[in-house]
Amino acid sequence: MLPLYSQALPSDANQEIKLLADKATYSERTGVTSYSGNVIITQGTLKLTADNITVNLSPQRSINSAVATGRPATMQQVVTQEKGLAKGQANEIEYNAVNGIITLKGNAKLTQNGASFAGNVIRYSLKAGDVEATAGSSQRVELILPPSSNTNQSGIR
Repeated sequence: MLPLYSQALPSDANQEIKLLADKATYSERTGVTSYSGNVIITQGTLKLTADNITVNLSPQRSINSAVATGRPATMQQVVTQEKGLAKGQANEIEYNAVNGIITLKGNAKLTQNGASFAGNVIRYSLKAGDVEATAGSSQRVELILPPSSNTNQSGIR
């Protein structure tokens, strides 16, 4: 969920990463860093908040993937100037930096440009803007789209 490289605003990848947490542990052998206690990560327009975040680093110390958990964990980022701000929340948020896919799991919700998706699992491609939502056993997928802006106030032409 951290640096979004080419998937986000180009300027985000060039920004510093700021991380606040109550506790951090790093394993040089595995390249895994764990953060716990009111974790907040920011880089450019990206902001991620969670109770716990585990980050997998490459040998070059770039981020391969990250998993955030919380009640809920949240993320937000300006994907492009045209697409605007994407906001998501779920019990668990997985970010794959290699393919630019964010997966929201458990009570998941994603909003962007006035539209919102809700379901048990939501997969969101930062590159393409594609969204795939699946329902849980006692839940259905919900999609809410705002009215078209090219109709007049009464909706009658």
